[in-house]
Parts: sequence; C-alpha cells; structure tokens
Amino acid sequence: IAARPESAAKGYLLGGICWFAIPFSLATSLGLASTALMLPISSSEAGNGLVPPAVADHLLGEAGSALILIMLFMAIVSTGSAESIAVSSLVAYDIYREYINPEATGAKILWVSRVVIVLFGIFMGLFSIALNAMGLNLGWVYLFMGVVIGSAVIPLWNMMTWSKASGTGAVIAAWSGLVLALIGWLVGAKIQGGSVTVATLGTNEVMLSGNLIAIFSSGIIHYIYSKFIDPQDYDFSTLNENIHLVEQDLSGLGEQQQDRKVLRHAKRWIARRGYLLTFVKIIVWPILSIPAGVFTKPFFAFWVLLSIAWGFGAAITISILPLFESQDEIGKVCSGMLNYILCKKVEETYAEEEPAAPAKTLEEEEPAPQAAKALEEDEHTLVSQAV
Repeated sequence: IAARPESAAKGYLLGGICWFAIPFSLATSLGLASTALMLPISSSEAGNGLVPPAVADHLLGEAGSALILIMLFMAIVSTGSAESIAVSSLVAYDIYREYINPEATGAKILWVSRVVIVLFGIFMGLFSIALNAMGLNLGWVYLFMGVVIGSAVIPLWNMMTWSKASGTGAVIAAWSGLVLALIGWLVGAKIQGGSVTVATLGTNEVMLSGNLIAIFSSGIIHYIYSKFIDPQDYDFSTLNENIHLVEQDLSGLGEQQQDRKVLRHAKRWIARRGYLLTFVKIIVWPILSIPAGVFTKPFFAFWVLLSIAWGFGAAITISILPLFESQDEIGKVCSGMLNYILCKKVEETYAEEEPAAPAKTLEEEEPAPQAAKALEEDEHTLVSQAV
C-alpha cells in the first residue's frame, strides 16, 4: 500500500494534519489544564516536557501516567526508528554503495545498514546523556534544532522543484546560512540578555531570530548563486536514469505504480493541497487570531471545541484508516492463522508478487493466438523429426 503513489501522497498529507493535533490539541488541553489546576510545576520541569504527565496523573491517577507513558513510548520509538532508517540508508546507499563498493549486493547493503543503525543508536544515546548533563532541556534542544538544520530547508526544496537550482550553491547556502544563524543567535542573546548563557540563548525571541536567519538567509544565498553565478538547466525527466536499484528489485511495483501519468496526477494532487494547507496554517490561521487579542469566553470555547474535534479526528483517522486500507491483507493473515490453529490444509496459496515487467513497446507486443498456435505446432514438428 505504501508503494502506491496515491497512497503515499494522501499518507503524507493526512500525516501532517494528524500530527498537528500534538501541539494544538495537547497544548490546549493538558497545557492549559496545568495552569487552571495551579499544579506546582516549575519552569525547568515544564521545559523538560513534564506538564502532560503531571496533568494526566492529577486527573486520572496511575492510569493517566500509564497512558502518557505509552504515548511517549510510541512517539519516541516511531521517531527513533525513522531517524535510524534515514541515517542508515544515507550511509549505505549514498556513501558505501556510491563511493566504497559500487557493486555491493542487497545482502551487503543490508549488513551495512544494520551496523550503522547500531552505531547511530549508541551515538544518539550518549549524545542525549551529554545534553542532559549540560542542563539543556527538551524545549531548548527542540528550538535549537531549527537554528542548526533550518538553513538546509530552502536549498533542498529548490533542488527538488527548481530546474535552475545549483547543487554547489545549495551546499554553500546551507553552510553559510548555518554560520549566519549561529552569529545572529549569539548576538541576539548578547543584546537581549546582556550575556551569552544557556538561559539567554533559550529565550523565544533569540531562538526565533536564529531560526528565521537560518531559513531565509540560505534561501536568498541559494537564489542569488543559482540565478547569477551558476545557473543550471536540469531535466527532471532524466532523474530515473540515475536511480539504480539494488538487484533490480521491483516487487510490489506494478505498471500502475510506474505509470508517469499516475505519478504526475499524484504530484499535482499533493502539491495543490499541500500549498493550501501551508497557506491556511501559516498565514490564514494567525491572521484570524490576531483580531481576537485576549480571547473572550465564547472565542476560547470555540478554540477548545476546535482542538477537541481536531484531536478526535486525528485519532480516528490514524486508527481506522490503516485497518480499512489493509483489510484484504489482514483478512489473509487472520485466515492463515486460523487454518494453522485448526490444522486445516489449504490448497490455495498466496504467491509473492513478481517484479513488474517494463511496459511493452509496439515491437514487443505479444503474438496473436493463431500465430502463437502455429509457432507451437512448428516447434512440435521439428522436435518429432529430430527424434
């Protein structure tokens, strides 16, 4: 299912909408509940992300703590696994296979990926311990992450969507934006707080300045470099020629999943809705909230209602939709398990999907039934004569 273009496009869009329930719904419910209940939570504890478990424990007792623990465990495991797979794929494919062993087999690449996952996990664990020992809480690290990686956002976007984008310019813009962001971040802390400390560097205003400098400076640098210094004219239609599959494994990808018309339709579908959702969240939503100023009771009631609806909608979507889309596969698995428990032998087997064959050209079209039959008879005659 994940390999289908229409499923991938809808999955990314729905994933973004459902994810927004975390900062929106949880902040509205648990965040404001801690203030309304006057819970004894210090600023350092709030920065370490202890507000949700404190509220859940106060309202639901041990059950609330257990639910928060399960939610955090699932979030951390899913995020950590995605990061591990991303890093291992980059090292295995873009470094090991590209520069060290171009003839690497799938088994060898899999082994390298597993080694990288173990090493990356150990490194991240030690790095987290070091950050905690330095007194950097979760909120501080989360905001600082934008200062560090924000400069790569616009250059990467340009490389994927703009034919004139320069690869060299993207590298220069990313590193230049990082340097400018760090300078602006440090200078902002000095101007606002009078000194450069962990506390002054972690204020919202200083972190915001560093994030904005990282994002916009790199975008401006990359545009100028690509437009006036090193303009390119990349043909995106040749992109597939530079993608080399390991052992040419196309299992799960039929002709429909490789149809350019289907892919273009999926691209237009996600692009239009992605731009619209971005425009609504970043521009329309804040603008509509500005006139409200200090929320009145009716406006706050509407805000709470919207956050509750968003949260329940996200929960229903991520719980029901995967089961609905995978009902055939789930049915086959359950049927097989039941037959195994009952020791029932089933004649029907589910063959693995065969690699998809490339689309046939006019010269490769299958022969007509009459021609195929005549050819078979001629071969049979030749074999009889030889015997």
